[in-house]
Amino acid sequence: MVISWLRVPEEKELAPEVRELFARFQEKMGFVPNVARAFALSPRFLLWFRYYDALMRGEGLLSREEREAMAVAISGENRCEYCVASHKRYLEDLTGDPVLPEVLAANPRRAEMPSRMRALVELALKITHEHYAMTEGDLAPLREAGLSDEAILEAVEVAAMFNFTNRLLNAVGIKPNPEYYA
Repeated sequence: MVISWLRVPEEKELAPEVRELFARFQEKMGFVPNVARAFALSPRFLLWFRYYDALMRGEGLLSREEREAMAVAISGENRCEYCVASHKRYLEDLTGDPVLPEVLAANPRRAEMPSRMRALVELALKITHEHYAMTEGDLAPLREAGLSDEAILEAVEVAAMFNFTNRLLNAVGIKPNPEYYA
């Protein structure tokens, strides 16, 4: 199966640190995500992954569910096949709700969710479509939902990361692993 429009490095070409990371994926997930296989072509892959992993899986001021909801909404808006498939799966695993990820990917404006998550998703959509038109007033719903400035910055980082990553994956045709659909 072709997983990218670019050449995907062979195992023997990988740096030892990348091989170790792939082994951890295999142990934890039972497979190596295609995004990791394809991005391993770049010597900067580990830098991207460390930032992504800290932002999305590390301790933060936003819950994992909130971060994943933002990821699904942004990826649906950007039509990123890979990120929609993978992050819908992660969100469903975290919430046990099969409907929320589907609606967030198809039309996040209609998704039923807590008000704090709604404020975060709305911020994510504004950053995705009209980042150049942001004003301080766009942060008011987040503050009203109880988010600190530090939490707002984390939310902006999540939105920026997914807009960046969606564009990378779409530009080189990275396909989702079939496991995300199982």
